[in-house]
Order: sequence, then C-alpha cells, then structure tokens
Amino acid sequence: MKSDRILKAALALMMAAFCFALYNSLHETVVNAGDRAPDFSIRADNGKSVTAREYGGKLLLLNFWATWCPPCIEEIPGLNEMARQLGPKGLVILGVSVDKDEAAYKQFLARNPLAYLTARDPEQNINLSYGTVQYPESYLIDRNGKVIEKYISVQPWSSPQMIQHVQSLL
Repeated sequence: MKSDRILKAALALMMAAFCFALYNSLHETVVNAGDRAPDFSIRADNGKSVTAREYGGKLLLLNFWATWCPPCIEEIPGLNEMARQLGPKGLVILGVSVDKDEAAYKQFLARNPLAYLTARDPEQNINLSYGTVQYPESYLIDRNGKVIEKYISVQPWSSPQMIQHVQSLL
C-alpha cells in the first residue's frame, strides 16, 4: 500500500511537471507594438557593446536576419539606404544575425558591406526573447524602450513613405 502511494505521488508530480511545461510552451514571449522591448546586450561587429536600453537615446531599428535567408538579403539595400539617410538624423539600425557559422557570416559581410551596425547571436538568445523565429523580423524601438512598430518579413525600407514615417519618429 505504501508503494501505491509513492507511485501515485510520483505520477502526480510528473503530471504537474508536464502541465507546467505545456503551459510554459504555450505562453512563450511574443513582443508586439506597444510592449516594452526586452533588454539585451551584444557586442557589435565594430567592437561596441549595444543594449536595447543604451544606444545613445536614439530611435532603434532592431532587425533579425541571417545570411542564408533570401528575404533578409533582399531587404539589405533598403536598410543600407535608410541608414545613410536617417542615421545622421538619429536612427540606429542594428542587424542581429542568427548565423551559427561565423566564417560564412564574416565572408558575407566582406562581400556585402552594410551601412549599419551588425552583430551575430548564434545562440539566438536575443531573437527568442522577442519571440522571433522567422526572418527577417524587425522592431522599431523608441528612446524609452517601447516597441513602436513590429515588421514581419521584407519591408520597403527605402521607400519614400517608410523613410518619411521613420523620420517622423526621430
């Protein structure tokens, strides 16, 4: 009889652990416009440390991408143009790559110079804290750390409408 109670207790404990794991997986973090941006710290390719809270009090465009992602590559020229036009006016663009292969990442950047700040997060800690698992995905974050806009998939970054919209937030 004692062994029955131990077995029942073990089963109850396992069921509780299963329910907790199921609940946790169904309630993953997904950051949307209006939410506070999760903080992070990453060393950019230029050697500077960047966090979501400390990027010089400027508007931050956080772009998650990868060198093996065709839609990500497609939007790089637009991001380069936006960086050229709005960087001097106070926009910081940070492209966070989820590439695991450091050599491939560095070769890509050598062949395709980017006009904005880049960093590599091969463990995917930052994008997962935002709930981002498909690329590209971008977040426009204001000076107070609030997500103003969330952009899913390729965006027309260099279009006059997009430039004007982002410039109005500076």
